[in-house]
Amino acid sequence: MNRGSVLTATTQSGLVAMLQHKRVLAASLAGTAVEFYDFYIYATAASLVFPSLFFPASSPAAQLMASYASFALAFLARPLGAAIFGHFGDRIGRQSTLVASLMLMGGSTFLIAFLPTHAQIGWIAPLLLCLLRVGQGLGLGGEWGGAALLAVENAPPGWRGRFGMMPQLGAPIGFLVANGLFLLLGLYLSEADFIAWGWRLPFLASALLVGLGLWARLKLGETPEFKAALEKEPPPHVPIAEMFGKHARATLAGTLAVVTCFALFYISTAFALGHATTALKMPRAEVLQIQLGAILFLAAGIVAAGWVSDKKSPATALIAGCAATVPLGAVFGQGLSAADPIAIFMTLAVALFLMGFAYGPLGAWLTGRFPARVRYTGASFAFNVGGILGGALAPNIATALVTAYGISAVGYYLSVAGLVSLIGLAWLAMD
Repeated sequence: MNRGSVLTATTQSGLVAMLQHKRVLAASLAGTAVEFYDFYIYATAASLVFPSLFFPASSPAAQLMASYASFALAFLARPLGAAIFGHFGDRIGRQSTLVASLMLMGGSTFLIAFLPTHAQIGWIAPLLLCLLRVGQGLGLGGEWGGAALLAVENAPPGWRGRFGMMPQLGAPIGFLVANGLFLLLGLYLSEADFIAWGWRLPFLASALLVGLGLWARLKLGETPEFKAALEKEPPPHVPIAEMFGKHARATLAGTLAVVTCFALFYISTAFALGHATTALKMPRAEVLQIQLGAILFLAAGIVAAGWVSDKKSPATALIAGCAATVPLGAVFGQGLSAADPIAIFMTLAVALFLMGFAYGPLGAWLTGRFPARVRYTGASFAFNVGGILGGALAPNIATALVTAYGISAVGYYLSVAGLVSLIGLAWLAMD
């Protein structure tokens, strides 16, 4: 019999496990899809409507910068959320902690739909917006790490990369739903209606997605690796203290390693949308369509990276994505220098495909840097602090770079992000 026509025992066991754990995989995917949906409807609104509704200023550029600053607040709150939810995730369990983080994140997003504007209540409006943005960040701080552990700690031998990529696929799914909804609203509503009330609908719709995520998660049990860790020894009293005391190098290096994926995503999405619609004067619907097409390349990159992670190693896929980002920076700015839909699409498609390699392996790679007893805290903390370095101020920094040095400087910003992540990966490899 032809050996190529027969599945290996490992592949067979992996496929069986995937079917057996379909609820686990669905729950890990659903949560991060909601995460990116919630996060990106804010990023889209921060580029399109929040500047004029919540941040009146003397110029459109100043309004946009203030709106992007509110966007950055969630990143600053995410490490605190990682510490809080990581503490309970490592002490009492993954499942209940994930449910709590999803409810906090979704509730904060839902309430944004009801906020009055600056014209209605003055400075209290942006204050309330920022407070809810912080609530989003706290919930998000515990979301990714828990979802990654849910998938990876249930993976059969040889499948950690492919199981670990499932939460990462939530990024393109959440983005497609968010941008698709904004695109439909732009097509069917007048500009006046969109500004007056249409932008609120995506925030209201978040409640439906959160409900689906909760349905998928409430019936789950604890992961085998977490149960085994509890049977071996009691959980740490203060997981973050043990993380810093025994795993400081892994935490810092992991933080640097995730910088590239955040920089690529928020430069290619939030910044590119704001730049194309303001500086290049392109129609909002056209730019959203371009990004909807380009985000499919992120999904393709994540799937490819998951396969490489299991066939080679997660580090191999991660290094490839970060290293390729360095030369990308030399041409990225040129692709966004004019209102050329084809050039912009190709530039964003390449950037997001590379992000798939810088992001897809993180579920298996970053969680593997820490033992099970502090894994929730360690992976969440490194991921979210890396988000501050790579993504929190990325739209603001890119906007400032364009103003001072031109669009080419944004590409060099990406190159620097790639180098920073490579330094973190090389540092861990020295162990």
